[in-house]
Amino acid sequence: MPPVLILLTLLLPLEAGAEEIIGGHEVKPHSYPYMAFIQSVKADGNISYCGGFLVQDYFVLTAAHCEGESMTVMLGAHNIKAKEDTQQIISVEKAISHPAYNKVDYSYDIMLLKLKSKAKRTKAVSTLMLPQSDAQVKPGDVCHVAGWGLTSINGTKVSSCLREAELIIQEDQECEKIFYNYFKTIQICAGDPNNVQDASKGDSGGPLVCDNRAYGVIAYGKKGEISSGVFTKVVYFLPWISRNMKVL
Repeated sequence: MPPVLILLTLLLPLEAGAEEIIGGHEVKPHSYPYMAFIQSVKADGNISYCGGFLVQDYFVLTAAHCEGESMTVMLGAHNIKAKEDTQQIISVEKAISHPAYNKVDYSYDIMLLKLKSKAKRTKAVSTLMLPQSDAQVKPGDVCHVAGWGLTSINGTKVSSCLREAELIIQEDQECEKIFYNYFKTIQICAGDPNNVQDASKGDSGGPLVCDNRAYGVIAYGKKGEISSGVFTKVVYFLPWISRNMKVL
């Protein structure tokens, strides 16, 4: 399978719930049982949508910019516009954004959602493993993202069914040329300028999955341009994640 591009059309659209899968393909139903669809009601009453992923029975990991006044998580979904027997809809009891999250440059863009009730593990609902503390992805590694976001760069149509796209880990220097606010210590750069598939509006907070582990959280990209995208580096935040998941 040829490598494909991830194009993240964000920065300004982030507040609306960033990321979409463009040019990818629909996945086999429930083949990614860790995926979460998140609905957030903002302070002004507007509703936004993000992706996320189940990391423990009571916790979903997502992006900090997805936070709202009230939040609901849907697990076990393939078609979010249908009532599927596999779906579990759970309210969020507490949103735990990283204390250093910066709304201007989107650094430390990571958040844990503590669910009000325990997720029931089924064939359609299970957790995604996090990487080991010493694990790293390398330039050239092929990973993938998934989500229910927009299906065209300038379109308004979102996908009812879960879609995925592949992408390639890029050299940090490439993202440093594109994004003035790229921090290689806490972020990962991924994409492929030679092919067109991507994530964009609606998929923020979803996982960057490499070797069946979550190495990144979809954060942002450059609106309307074919370039690499930026992901919050999960390995860096493992101590913070572990510490906050112990507080039940």
